[in-house]
Amino acid sequence: MRICLLTPAPDHPLLADATALLKRRHQVESLDPATVTDFPARFPGPAALADVYLLKTRTPHALALARFLEERGAPVLNSAGSTELCQDRTAMAALALRAGLPFVATRTEPALARLALDGTPGPVVVKSRHSRRHDLVARVDDAGQLRALAGQWPDEPVVVQRFTPNDGWDHKLWVVAGRVFAGLRRSELAAPVLDKRTRSLALRELPDGWLDVVLRVGEVFALDVYGVDLLDDGGAPQIVDINAFPGIRGQAGAPEALADLALRTAAGSHRPRVLPGTV
Repeated sequence: MRICLLTPAPDHPLLADATALLKRRHQVESLDPATVTDFPARFPGPAALADVYLLKTRTPHALALARFLEERGAPVLNSAGSTELCQDRTAMAALALRAGLPFVATRTEPALARLALDGTPGPVVVKSRHSRRHDLVARVDDAGQLRALAGQWPDEPVVVQRFTPNDGWDHKLWVVAGRVFAGLRRSELAAPVLDKRTRSLALRELPDGWLDVVLRVGEVFALDVYGVDLLDDGGAPQIVDINAFPGIRGQAGAPEALADLALRTAAGSHRPRVLPGTV
């Protein structure tokens, strides 16, 4: 089988470990979408296509390339449509709530400066509407903090979420083709964050019903490889974010699960999930 990683960082631990497993019997290559300027010239016909593509990058150019490959019949994990959806926190919240998922109440403002004028009472969590590296995620307790934040990010489109009182630990759950991995990580909203390591968490330690919620996310968002950030709201799960193709660092069995998913998809025994209306 021929497996291609669509990423600028093939040395990411999850990808590197999965590659080491796959290379024993299969061809694995990596391609940074930023280096491909002419899609038809780079992929002139079916023979130029890999058997499966793993999409671990979220730039507009990478998503355009993924769509191009999908249109030519190549399987992409995750699909361009699902990956893009998870970058828009407004669309993410709307879909989750329509589907009955316990997603934190979320509203949108076109610019943070406008939110500061409204004087939103705290505590709330303010995030960039569009998820990306080094985006805005901050807890705001009062009008002064909000004005200071708006001075740094005046034109940033944001979402505002109710702050859920918690113990300062985020539940990080990751899924690869239905296999769930779990961990605890100090919330970036907890001050000070001295330990940024993720502690592995046995699935049996999760409250009843949490696994069902996390697996339902994959169905609703048409994701095969994804992460869900949860807070414990009095024993009930509260979803605060969903990520397409997260890092899943340090989770025993994750590289094996990803390698197996790639091979099954390349062989045609697994079809990537797709959002309704995108095919």
